[in-house]
Amino acid sequence: MINGHTQIYGILGQPVAHSLSPAMHNAAFRHLGLNAVYVAFPVTDLQKAVAGIRGLNIQGVSVTIPFKEEIIPLLDELDPHAARMGAVNTVVNRQGRLLGYNTDWLGALKALQEKTAIAGEHFLILGAGGAARAIVYGILKERGRVTVTDLDAARAAALARDFAVEAISLNTLGQCPATVLVNATPVGMAPQVDDIPINPELLSHFRLVMDIVYRPLTTRLLKEAQARGGATIDGLKMLLHQAEAQFELWTGQPAPEEAMSRAAYTALGEETLPLSLP
Repeated sequence: MINGHTQIYGILGQPVAHSLSPAMHNAAFRHLGLNAVYVAFPVTDLQKAVAGIRGLNIQGVSVTIPFKEEIIPLLDELDPHAARMGAVNTVVNRQGRLLGYNTDWLGALKALQEKTAIAGEHFLILGAGGAARAIVYGILKERGRVTVTDLDAARAAALARDFAVEAISLNTLGQCPATVLVNATPVGMAPQVDDIPINPELLSHFRLVMDIVYRPLTTRLLKEAQARGGATIDGLKMLLHQAEAQFELWTGQPAPEEAMSRAAYTALGEETLPLSLP
């Protein structure tokens, strides 16, 4: 029951109505009997939204596209991992001080490690935004090799410079020796479900393809990769694992993984749940 003691959490983004985060976190609160609620905040003015966190004593928020980098100067302190990445996806309100964290890199690593070793593998990352920065950071921490590319060549070059990795142009992807591909862009997200961020003919170069898009769960990118015999990781894996880490930062309690996973798959309308829940 929502009352005067209910703690408020949420997600800041634009667009944000499609987010599965409310389903996952509210299921976790219910499972543990916590008097808390998580809501989606479609942000039109980030500075005012952050002031609202302080003014309304909102306990914590997730941060999604397009604010993961823009929010940094509006916070009081950054976790060292988030500072190194230059991207924040989690804010914790500690007695009026807003602390920025990043759990995307943890979610991405856990999702990838379910299918592959990281050390010694060569990863091609499509995209150079906040999510890409987190994924690159995580892979490098585990001694993987990274190449990045983006439609915005200057942005890709900046990411490559910050992490001392290679940036290549989109028209040279066929020459990249990477064996694992990660789409860290929103290309293919509903309603543009027929879009794909790479020429499908190039997918035969990769033994494993991961997409951070989770709506639809099986994107065109993943379908094309599967048709060419590649293994795939859907975007819900990373989303779930990063959300579990967020929940623990906010509450100090272990995340109820099964409850959160079931809520996410149910919200997506999946009739068949995975046999082994993450």
